[in-house]
Amino acid sequence: MLKKINKRETTLLQAKGSKMVQTMRWSDLPLDLLANVFCYLSPDSLAIASSVCRQWNTCVKAYTSYNTVHCRCPPWFLAISTRRPSLSCYAHNPVADKWHHLPLHRSAPVPALVRPIASVGIGGLILFRHTATTVLRLSLCNPFTAQFHPLPPLHFSRTNPAVGATVPSHPSSPLSFRIYVAGGMTVAPSGAAAAYHPTVEMYDSRCDTWKIMGSMPAEFAVRLTVWTPGGGVYCNGVLYWITSARTYSVMGFEIGGAAWRELRVPMADRLEFAALVQRNGKLTLIGGGCGGSGGGDAWIWELSAGEDCGWRVIEKLPEELGKRFLGGKHSWDGTKCVGSDGVVWIYRELGSGMVAWREDSDGWQWLWIEGCCCDQQQRQEEEEEEEARTESNNIIIPIQGLLLHPNLSSGRREGAGRISDQRCDAHVNDN
Repeated sequence: MLKKINKRETTLLQAKGSKMVQTMRWSDLPLDLLANVFCYLSPDSLAIASSVCRQWNTCVKAYTSYNTVHCRCPPWFLAISTRRPSLSCYAHNPVADKWHHLPLHRSAPVPALVRPIASVGIGGLILFRHTATTVLRLSLCNPFTAQFHPLPPLHFSRTNPAVGATVPSHPSSPLSFRIYVAGGMTVAPSGAAAAYHPTVEMYDSRCDTWKIMGSMPAEFAVRLTVWTPGGGVYCNGVLYWITSARTYSVMGFEIGGAAWRELRVPMADRLEFAALVQRNGKLTLIGGGCGGSGGGDAWIWELSAGEDCGWRVIEKLPEELGKRFLGGKHSWDGTKCVGSDGVVWIYRELGSGMVAWREDSDGWQWLWIEGCCCDQQQRQEEEEEEEARTESNNIIIPIQGLLLHPNLSSGRREGAGRISDQRCDAHVNDN
């Protein structure tokens, strides 16, 4: 645990015998170097570090979001209620194997109705979609500080487009990320027919503005609008979405060349659920189907690089874990999945058990994670709207899961709007 430090009196000393060779103050350390130190702190220690001085506070809020990739601790699993998303968020600490309740309404202002976008975690932040209007409006939120930051409106009013986000591996500035919106329906005047919008827009956090990236095939716009239930997954310069029209398929947008591609999904006509995740720099597909004995079969595929660009099976869910996850049911209905470097989660509702495939010093291991059991006060609040219960009296709450490392970033960058359009243009293809 860090203690309050007077930075004017604290120095870093390098001594040779009794003779001091070099003296350096903590305030002289570059912010990126401090960020690499801070990324190893626990959330409570990080909060204390942010109160030491203005420089440390700036570093904690702006830089540590993008250094968590170097953190040795696995990311936290966040479960956000899709029925009461403005109020309830539950976080699982993988180190302590403990659930925490994070009320998102404890800080103002909070959008009236918001819903998380699947599989989009931006440097410790969550991208939310406003549900009070049919036109797409987005906000960023840090669930650990309950701070919301609304994004500016898009150039075109769209309903139900596909959304995805990218974070550069080595950002040139703090809070550097982009959000892409593709397809959707146009907002037609009263009495007129709406049409599909075959364009792509991109939000750059360095400019705090949206930019029109170009057109897209009309067929892709239709399928992304109608048959894409979740958010996009970014991997190696391409944003991927999985669609569920008749059978599953994958649609990809190559950001650098603004080109579109389609990938077939293995066993597409037999899978009852399928989801895309990014795992250790590889596009990964998780899908499941039921066998005749009441057990569940689930496979994990990885997209091969090179000219063949095909899928290969790399793992299968152990049979006993599959049966335990399904609880005697013969369907994977309602199953979702989220993944990141070092971990893949398969889940359903908040009160149900979950399965994690996690990397540690001994390799990749399968783990059973007990569902979150709300305390009595939370249970009374949820009982007003939630009636479904498990046999053990846990509350069954439909959720959307995300993986992220806790930090204190707000998603707002000071002076972002003053950055020139020329600088933004120069960074469009640096992912």
